[in-house]
Amino acid sequence: NDLIGACQMKRGGGLLVVGIVLGSIGSRGAVAADPPVLTAEQAEYFEKQVRPVLVARCYECHSPDADEVSGNLRLDSREGWAVGGDSGPVIVPGKPDESLLIAAIRYGDDDTAMPPDGKLPAAEIAILTQWVERGAPDPRQGAAPVPRPGIDLVKGREHWSYQPLRPVSVPTVKQTEWPRGDIDRFILAKLESQGLTPTGDADRAVLMRRLSLDLIGLPPAPEEVDAFLAESKAGPEAAYERLVDRLLASPHFGERWGRHWLDVARYAESLTLRGFIFTDAWRYRDYVIESFNQDHPFDRFMMEQVAGDLLPAEDWQQSRRQVTATAFLALGNTNLEEQDKKALVMDVVDEQIDAISKGFLAQTVTCARCHDHKFDPIPNTDYYALAGILKSTRTLNHSNVSEWIQQPLAVDAAREAELQTQEALLAERKSQIDVLKKALAAIPAAEGRPDGTPGRAPLKPIPAKDLPGLVVDDAQAKRVGDWTASVYTTSYVGDGYIHDANAAKGEKTVTFIPELPESGQYEVRIAYTSGTNRATNTPVTVFSADGEVTIPVNQQKSGDVDGRFHRLGRYRFEQVGQSFVMVSNEGTDGVVIADAVQFLPVESLTVAAPAPDPKQNTTPQPPEPPADKADDPEAQRKQLAEKVKSMEAELKKLTQSGPQRERVVSVREDDTVGDTQIHVRGNVHNLGAQVSRGFLQVLPVNEQFPISDKESGRLQLAQWLAHPDNPLPARVMANRVWQHLFGEGLVRTVDNFGTTGELPSHPELLDHLAMRYREMGMSTKSLIKEIVLSRTYRLASQAAAPATDLENRFLARAHRRRLDAECIRDTILLVSGQLDQTPGGPSYKPGLSSDFEYQHADSRRSVYASWFRNGLPEVLEAFDVADSSLPSGRRNVSTVSTQALFMLNHPWVRGQAEAAAGKLLTEPLTDDAARLDRAYRLTLGRLPTSAEREIALRYLQTSSSPSPLETKAAWASLFQSLFASIDFRYVE
Repeated sequence: NDLIGACQMKRGGGLLVVGIVLGSIGSRGAVAADPPVLTAEQAEYFEKQVRPVLVARCYECHSPDADEVSGNLRLDSREGWAVGGDSGPVIVPGKPDESLLIAAIRYGDDDTAMPPDGKLPAAEIAILTQWVERGAPDPRQGAAPVPRPGIDLVKGREHWSYQPLRPVSVPTVKQTEWPRGDIDRFILAKLESQGLTPTGDADRAVLMRRLSLDLIGLPPAPEEVDAFLAESKAGPEAAYERLVDRLLASPHFGERWGRHWLDVARYAESLTLRGFIFTDAWRYRDYVIESFNQDHPFDRFMMEQVAGDLLPAEDWQQSRRQVTATAFLALGNTNLEEQDKKALVMDVVDEQIDAISKGFLAQTVTCARCHDHKFDPIPNTDYYALAGILKSTRTLNHSNVSEWIQQPLAVDAAREAELQTQEALLAERKSQIDVLKKALAAIPAAEGRPDGTPGRAPLKPIPAKDLPGLVVDDAQAKRVGDWTASVYTTSYVGDGYIHDANAAKGEKTVTFIPELPESGQYEVRIAYTSGTNRATNTPVTVFSADGEVTIPVNQQKSGDVDGRFHRLGRYRFEQVGQSFVMVSNEGTDGVVIADAVQFLPVESLTVAAPAPDPKQNTTPQPPEPPADKADDPEAQRKQLAEKVKSMEAELKKLTQSGPQRERVVSVREDDTVGDTQIHVRGNVHNLGAQVSRGFLQVLPVNEQFPISDKESGRLQLAQWLAHPDNPLPARVMANRVWQHLFGEGLVRTVDNFGTTGELPSHPELLDHLAMRYREMGMSTKSLIKEIVLSRTYRLASQAAAPATDLENRFLARAHRRRLDAECIRDTILLVSGQLDQTPGGPSYKPGLSSDFEYQHADSRRSVYASWFRNGLPEVLEAFDVADSSLPSGRRNVSTVSTQALFMLNHPWVRGQAEAAAGKLLTEPLTDDAARLDRAYRLTLGRLPTSAEREIALRYLQTSSSPSPLETKAAWASLFQSLFASIDFRYVE
């Protein structure tokens, strides 16, 4: 491993990369007669992303369901698009620009544009285009596939992962002296059946580095290695077990193993959309780390994340912990701007089902959203049985841009009293401000002057949430025709307004549909931006419980309320009835504006002064104007506006200076709970039969968990997941533990134990581990200890003989594994002396509103980095950190040129190398040879080979000079070479 000479040359103080990695990608040929075998990921991608679009948009004309198959083209099977219709094959796998299907949905040619009744949404075009780019993976076979008559659950239960957990007989082996425990007997029996022999044990120093990185994510210090080797001479087994116990007891254990679970939980502190930040998501991260450090039973850990807020709590600390745990359900990467709120609700539900089913059960349940699962015994009704539970759970508060829920956290009695006093004071101030605002809104506005003479100052945009009553913005309204968005005139509500461009008269409407909190009388006001080019006769129709009425509105004049809103009158509305306000451009004589509609309960318009409290007369009354200004609305408006501004400033100061109640992003029971209906083909607007809330029928859990009509069913879902008869959670978690210790799971598809997942390499061993896990009370530390004490874990990574098991599935040797991104970053920081080991707490400074272009400067452990979806520390992204938008039990492990270039050229790596050099040069070492040994042991956990020593010392001698700066630069270059070496990035 000639690091210096092979990796880099020093030239003018810089680094020159002398090796370039080139890659090539072969193009796909024609579609074969037999469809290719798809990976589990490809099949799931097709089922979740592609098939729903084809079914919803294409099957009506291009499947056996059609009265006549259009163009003789079938899109209900792979053979259909491969053979094609009258125009031939419609897909060229890997080449969307050459595929007729993609050209048709892009509307490139009017004669072939499909579907004929309107272009697909951009998102669906992107899905089909990406599918073709990926090679059009398609598991459907046959020109006329026979519809499944229904899922045979009895047959489905024969699959290995749905079988009940039962005790497994430990096999006998020929080499009886080799095993150290039952795990070794299972491994050795499989090796002997394959004619394989296990390699020798790993070197003790190598084993210590492996164990330390696996258990706490940091390498051992050279002094710790020396102490362990010295202790091992007296009793190697006892010394090794003491080392295991010490690492399991380290607070760094939870940081390492908590990070594994955070991948599964798709943990992040922000959303991709606009970089919105989950203010308190770090509390969930700390909860996970604490759970692993305290070795909480996994079944309890699982229940808390699904229904922690519904579980009984013995004290405020436990209540706080359990509410924090439910952030698991709320951290998905959601499009809060989706205006179809019914679709948004079901997208959130789908994401939650995905996290629960993959994380705890390793099942791809969400493939059953649009139809019965095509591969696993999971009917469409099972999906909606679970969906009813999660749809009865409130995750978002809906608005133009929906908002996540932040639940308050319990505190001790003294703190609670302090918070309640503060909250009462703030509520009082807010009530006073609301009284003044209502009085302000009731003052008639002065008429605007279209000729530009002096008058009221131009109005500024106002958020809809700052207005009283219920406000429906144009962004939430249903539009017909082509409306143009604008922000030119600034007196709009929300993010802007729309206009008809004075064109296509009679073809455009905008309908504002309110979700009224209760039935009653409401004053209806319409907002628009006035101007001289506006229509004087805009027809506005109000449809209420009293009937339908159309009012012509002159939009050249300012509104009669605050110059922004125009009163349309008072109407009676029913909460469950059909209610709307529609703006049309039919017969209009100018530009038609649509901005917002406000619905104000009539009782709120009467501002009555509250009776004075003799003990505390703090409730303000609208101030009486001076006698000479009693008839001057503008003077009244100004006086009230100044008072509101003053009181709002006081409220802000009180809020910031007083105690704050701690909160966490979470969920709660919805106000309306109940069963849900099947969404035919996944369409929220096409409802089918109602499905009772429940769980997966295929699993052998026979106990009933009745759900009342007053609860969501999350508590019962948690109980069902943790039930002793449910075989999957123990199997899945035992497999995850094995994967993190060996690099591959006994089932390599760790998130998919279904029929498209891989079979276990050692099925009996997996069930043995799952049973042991149960017997240990689902103690993850106990399971880890049992595995790492096995001889199998302690094998060397070098094969004893030429390998016949090329993938090492039977574990005749240890896997040589690349360190994950966090270990690489944390180890570099540890070697440089820059690692801040402060645990827990926020990962960024207060007040941050967006994660865009965030500059990562923290030197704490990577698990405490700001985990932003729009940008993680570059070193983590370079080395395959998990995608936090999806549950990820297994990360990609790539080897690409950008990784080598990062280690050689990135300023962060160079800065850490300089810090490591500076730290080394302050240590009391006698000469360069001793310093070189120290540098190698710190970074690689070993001494340099004779060749490495010769090259490195020669380099240091030729680069050294009397200048301390140049000496430090030479050592920095050496450290950077060590960081860039393969031996640093891999664990033997």
